Order: sequence, then C-alpha cells, then structure tokens
Amino acid sequence: MDGVLPGGYWGVDGRLHRDFELAALTGRDEELMARADGVGSAALVTEVLSRCVQRLGGISPVTPEVARELLVADRHFLLLRLRSAAFGDQVRASLLCPWPGCGERVSLEFSLADVPVVEASQRSFLHTVTLSSEALGESDPVSADVTFRLPNGSDQEELSELLALNEAEALTRLLSRCIRRIGPYEPPGEQRIADLSPRARSEIEECMEQLAPKVEQTVEVTCAACTRTFLVPLDIQRFFFGDLRTDASLLYREVHHLAFHYHWSEREIMEMTRDKRRTYINVLTDVLEVQNCGA
Repeated sequence: MDGVLPGGYWGVDGRLHRDFELAALTGRDEELMARADGVGSAALVTEVLSRCVQRLGGISPVTPEVARELLVADRHFLLLRLRSAAFGDQVRASLLCPWPGCGERVSLEFSLADVPVVEASQRSFLHTVTLSSEALGESDPVSADVTFRLPNGSDQEELSELLALNEAEALTRLLSRCIRRIGPYEPPGEQRIADLSPRARSEIEECMEQLAPKVEQTVEVTCAACTRTFLVPLDIQRFFFGDLRTDASLLYREVHHLAFHYHWSEREIMEMTRDKRRTYINVLTDVLEVQNCGA
C-alpha cells in the first residue's frame, strides 16, 4: 500500500517526506496490538506505525522516533489506511438515537474512503503568528510574533494522561512543548508561556488548528424514525484497536485451524498478513466441504 500524507514529516535534513509505503498487519502484529495495555494509547499508535510504515519519503526503516514525531492527523490517516487493508473500507454499527422522545435504534454504515481529509494549508516545520493588540494587552509589543510547531505524536504520548485529568493544564503544557519563540525570546521559557493572556492563547491555538492537516473524527447520522440528524464521534485510535481486540480470539482459532490441517508452524502462520491467512482459510473450508459431501 502506498499513498501521500496530508501533512508530512520534516527530516533532520530539512526535507519534507510525504509519500509512504505501508505493509499490512501480520498475525504477530495483530496479537501484539490486541493484547497490549492501553487500547488506543498514543504509544501503541507509535508501535504499530513503526512496524507497518516501511518507507516515508526517503526514510527507511521508519523508527519509533520518526513515527512519534508525525503530526497527529498523519498518524490518524495511516491508521485508517491500515484498518482498510485489514478489515475493509466499510464500517457498520448500530446505536440509539440521542434525540429526546426518540431513542430508536439507528443503523450506521459508511466507508472509510469517504472520511474527509484536509491537507495542511502551509508546509513548514515552524509557523509564526502575529498576536493582536488585544491579545498583547500591556505586554511588550516586541513579543507580538510567536513561532511554534504543530502538535505531534510525542505530545500525545506525553500529555494523554494529564488531558484526562486536567484539560486546561494539558493545553498549557502543549503550548510549552510547541512554542519555540515569543518575540526575541528563544526559547521563551515556561513562565513567559504561562503569562500569555487567554486571548493570546486562543489566537495561537486557532492558528494551529487552521494550519494543521485534519482527518474528520465525526460522522453525521440521520435517524430513520424521527428524521433528525446527529453527530457521532469517531475516535480513530480506539476504533482501530477495538477492531483488533474484537478479533483476537478469532486469530487464534484461525492459527489452530491452519496448523492442524496444513501442519504449518505457528511462526509461519503468524507471519502471514490477514488477507493471506483468510485466503488459506477459505480454500481449506471449500476443500473440507467437498470432502464432507463425498463422505
């Protein structure tokens, strides 16, 4: 599988790497991800991407360090591609309509190929925003320019636990990690970042949002009973690893089935991709049905 990232990775050589090659998950990958603690955690995303991204631009192999530095949307985009390869594009689920007075069960079906993806509006490792006079207040006007990088996987890994406990503190820490310069101050220091006014923080965060690539994480659903629409959150990380967890027991049954009939080792079977393993399962099922019919 190959493709192009909506954002891209800036290498130490100053080059932007966007095109990639993905290897499909093997049985061993599926087992590791299904059994790992912290389903959907940023660290687990880094692990699976470092295993499956074979090449990123001119970078190969793609180490955990590189996977960790990918922009958040790029990591989500790669997970969607891996999920499509392993389970197909179609997603089917059911949920209850949240509108008052309804509560009917709604069928949800969509294709991952239709999930909106927005490319980065500007391609640069660092970006600069000029704060408004309202944001500066009584601050030194020479501090109007703020230079920052966009959030990446390393920020997710570092701040995910704090985000669940204290969102405001997590956002402050995120700015401390991403802001590289405030006016002439480089690095600006945590105190100078903490002293930013709420308006200044808002302008910086809004600029980050506008510049970053995006993978839509909501799905619009219409209830057939009441005809009203509502948005369903699509947590791409939990969605991807949840599928792997659901199929974990099936994986072992498939390994047993192939080992029993073909006498292959567990290692040989677990190194197969999901598609190849399922192809052998289907062939074996057809053969056994013919034999049973003739018995």
